[in-house]
Amino acid sequence: MAKTRTTTAAIEQDINDVWQSFVHNKTQVLRNLLMMEYLPLVKYNAERIYAKLPDEVELDDLIQAGSFGLKDAIESFDPDRGVKFETYCAPRIRGAILDELRNMDWVPRLVRSRSSKVDQASRQLEMELGRTPTNEEIADRIGVPAEEFEKMIKDSNTVSQVSLSRKWFDADNNKDVREIDILEDRNAASPVDEIHRRDIKELITRGLSRAERLILILYYYEEMTMKEIGVALDLSESRVSQMHSSIIMRLKGQMAERAKDFTQE
Repeated sequence: MAKTRTTTAAIEQDINDVWQSFVHNKTQVLRNLLMMEYLPLVKYNAERIYAKLPDEVELDDLIQAGSFGLKDAIESFDPDRGVKFETYCAPRIRGAILDELRNMDWVPRLVRSRSSKVDQASRQLEMELGRTPTNEEIADRIGVPAEEFEKMIKDSNTVSQVSLSRKWFDADNNKDVREIDILEDRNAASPVDEIHRRDIKELITRGLSRAERLILILYYYEEMTMKEIGVALDLSESRVSQMHSSIIMRLKGQMAERAKDFTQE
């Protein structure tokens, strides 16, 4: 125990020496030493605030903001006042973190208040009417003109924005599943649709010559014009059109025969 107390006292003496040096010569090296010493205070305050916040907020952002508060506290602290630095810097750190949170909130309080009124009126009307209320009914309930209500609806869409990094649910493998992981990619090709397209292509091109298959594929799958197909196959546009009509007539006949077979079965 005596050794531990001695070590702690030595560390405190070292920090006091750094403070005294920093007061007389505010170099970046000395400032960095003090920053490293008191960074755990930043993390402690950031974690306490973070515990009460939604998943959209990143802890690292709060720690970074708190670090700026710590830096300001170090710059303005006077050790001769007899106040412990830990007591002096805590409000500065929390203030910097709260300022960052206010800056992160892009939706004004008035917009949130109006959005809440719209949601509340909509729920009340739905319970009373037994159906989804119209915009006119909601506007009449909260007592605003139609133009102002449209603006309120547009503003409320801003309130409904969410971060793609927000946690959706906890997975079994201890990896958080977030909004971006379950977001539908409407531009991606559906595997089922691709299989159907491939099967149809094989079905309609079966038994055709190479030129006939190319005409169908280029026209229906590559969306080329008759003229462009003619240039590609070294045929006239009218010849391509004739071959296309002939192929379609043949396919219709084949499909009719197939339909008879299915009917008989």
